Amino acid sequence: MAIIITDECINCDACVAECPNNAIYEPDSEWSYSDETALSGMTTTPDGREVDADAENEPVSDEFYFIVTDKCTECKGFHDEPQCAAVCPVDCCVPDEDHVESEDELLAKKVWMHGE
Repeated sequence: MAIIITDECINCDACVAECPNNAIYEPDSEWSYSDETALSGMTTTPDGREVDADAENEPVSDEFYFIVTDKCTECKGFHDEPQCAAVCPVDCCVPDEDHVESEDELLAKKVWMHGE
C-alpha cells in the first residue's frame, strides 16, 4: 500500500530528500508524474489510466506535506522500508489503508517511473 502523511505533520521537511520517487511535496505545491522520474508526455499508469506526465496537478494538501499515491512504492526496489516513515520525527508517515498494493504492484510502479 502507499504511505500517507497524516495531519500530525509538523512540516519539518525530513522526508522529502529520502523519497527515491520524488513522491513527497511541500504543502500547496503542484506536482507532476515527471518530477525526478523517467516519465514524460502521455503515459499509461500501471492501473491503466492515461495521464500527461508533464502536467501540473493540484496539491493534495495545502496545510502539510503530502505523498502522491500514484508515485509511492513504499521504497520497494530501493530500500527495505519506507524511508519517509524511518526519518519522521512525529511518526506521521503511515500506511494508507485506502491504497493497498502488492509488492509486485509496487515494483511494477517503480519500473514504470524509472524504467529499471
